[in-house]
Amino acid sequence: DVGEIYSRLLDHRPVIQGEIRYFVKEFEEKRGLRELRVLENLKNTIFETNEHVLPKCEQAMHDNLNEAFKRLQAANDMIRRLQEREHEERKLQADKLMAREEKRIAHWEEFMKEQQNKQAEVDEEHRKAVERLKEQYSEMEKELAKYVSF
Repeated sequence: DVGEIYSRLLDHRPVIQGEIRYFVKEFEEKRGLRELRVLENLKNTIFETNEHVLPKCEQAMHDNLNEAFKRLQAANDMIRRLQEREHEERKLQADKLMAREEKRIAHWEEFMKEQQNKQAEVDEEHRKAVERLKEQYSEMEKELAKYVSF
């Protein structure tokens, strides 16, 4: 009798074990349903993404990339034309510079010829002046020689 009284009053293991089993069963059922709902929501989200969002994103990306590609081609063409114009302008400037250089060289050669001609004229005038002075001095010496004989 004492054992039965002890087990009824102080030994709560069978009752606690039953409560624990009931709690675990309830928890697993509710958790299982909650996880099932989460997985179902995830499946729906993935399906919606694959069916609707992804094609829209791909189309938007394709359209935007095509537009960007067209703009890049236009910019590339503009830059190419600018480079061609710059190249033509540089070539034109180089041709002008070459023409000016040739003109300057021709002018310099003409100037040098003119200087040589003037030098020849000055040399000729100098030679004539020297000859005149020689003649003048020789006549002065002759005249002086006349007066020296006195």
